[in-house]
Amino acid sequence: MRIGVDLGGTKIEVAVLDEQDRVVLRRRVDTPRHDYHAICDAIAELVRYVERTLGAQGTVGVGIPGAASPATGLVKNANTVCLIGQPLEADLATRLGRPVRLENDANCFVVSEAADGAAAGAHSVFGVIVGTGCGGGLVLGGAPIRGVNAIAGEWGHNPVPWPRSAEGGRPCYCGRSDCIETYLSGPGLTQTYNELGPAQRANVKEIAAAAASGEAQALAVLDRHADQLACALGTIINVFDPEVVVLGGGLSNLPEIAARVQARLPPYVFGPTCDTRVVVASHGDSSGVRGAAWLWGRDETAGLPTSS
Repeated sequence: MRIGVDLGGTKIEVAVLDEQDRVVLRRRVDTPRHDYHAICDAIAELVRYVERTLGAQGTVGVGIPGAASPATGLVKNANTVCLIGQPLEADLATRLGRPVRLENDANCFVVSEAADGAAAGAHSVFGVIVGTGCGGGLVLGGAPIRGVNAIAGEWGHNPVPWPRSAEGGRPCYCGRSDCIETYLSGPGLTQTYNELGPAQRANVKEIAAAAASGEAQALAVLDRHADQLACALGTIINVFDPEVVVLGGGLSNLPEIAARVQARLPPYVFGPTCDTRVVVASHGDSSGVRGAAWLWGRDETAGLPTSS
């Protein structure tokens, strides 16, 4: 069996795929996002849990927010900053007593959606995870494009394009200011809401609920967020020109987000029209963990022992 782990900013999820790529067991826990060793322990315990439950040992692939440096193997560019500079792959392999494969979580997500999800059949796909942060991944012909620096698709740390007068001055954990992530992520959207008017909300769920009840401030913020997202995606389309953009992460659950972004794209794309489709992930929050499990092929699970 193949085991996938999706390490997110707020939760860690494990899932097990059978030989038909069906999810047979899932479990999630909160991410101890400020404690590196606690994260390692949580991942190891999730893997042990599913193996005890199913009575077999599997290969382990882990999707992470960031990437392992091709030069050092250490984690870089992670918005869960306690991971940065750490030998996560080696530490997990030591805890689990077997090799572990790491991949950027957005790459795992977009491979899953391009294979048999919302972008199935498309040759070129850009996958977006908009949640605690803003990740991105590129797929061409079914394979992820990683790049020589392992940063292909990382649009969230480009500056906000064509900023409005109300934008500016937001520091980012990467050391720069006014990155796309500081506006389009969940924390960024919440900050925009709280800066806009007297009403205050703690998170995106509260803002979405307020919008559903007709609150003008919440509706204005969601409209602005859709326009900012279209603006930022326009720069990707101008460079990569994908057939499909797949939206994932917690904010992909905002009402009609794909349709609202699709309608706002044309002014930000070079040329009179934009034929790129914007869709929401069909596998939901399972996409990333499925892609992580696929870091190992079916033939690589042969010969693994049964758990005692």
